[in-house]
Amino acid sequence: MQNLDRPRRHLALALAGLAGFVDAAGYLSADRYFVSFMSGNTTRLGVELAREPAAAVFPALLAISFVAGVLAGALLSGRIPGRHKPPLLAGVATGLAFAAWLFGAGDGRAALIVLAAAMGALNNSFQSGGKVSVGITYMTGALVKLGQGLAALLQRRTADPWGDWLLLWIALACGATLGALAFVNWPGVALWIAAIVAAVLSLAARALPGGAP
Repeated sequence: MQNLDRPRRHLALALAGLAGFVDAAGYLSADRYFVSFMSGNTTRLGVELAREPAAAVFPALLAISFVAGVLAGALLSGRIPGRHKPPLLAGVATGLAFAAWLFGAGDGRAALIVLAAAMGALNNSFQSGGKVSVGITYMTGALVKLGQGLAALLQRRTADPWGDWLLLWIALACGATLGALAFVNWPGVALWIAAIVAAVLSLAARALPGGAP
């Protein structure tokens, strides 16, 4: 985060909020599975393998779909490095819209699989040297860096700005709260809201200043 300029930092916060919104809506929509938190799904996979092996198929499919989304996003980013954000986010918006349609058609599990792929692709938004520099849909790394930054602060050592990682976590938490509220009150339109937001962020990414951050 500290290596991003202000517009890109703001975009990262907005995307983290979007990821929280989608994950909360997906979590509430069908069987309490996650669409971006694959650690949680992996734990459920292990539990299902121990209790009811046939039920482990779905969390495994979610993980596979997430990886497929990461793969697709990485291939796109590799073809147009530095200019991949607008088409990547447009693709995420399309995936979210398709998932919203599937959910409206009554196929919640298929919608979750599509959402997992979209969230996987979203993690390619910020790259450095061909690798993810800012994890958008998972906050464990951000919280670790937050804790390390606070430790350095207490020890009066030079540290990366820990406040950026705190803001990223807050953005995802706020997005999750809004996603849960939207799904509870308007379950038929919550994912459509997410798709519209992703489309708007795709347009915003086109307006980013050129050059390396």
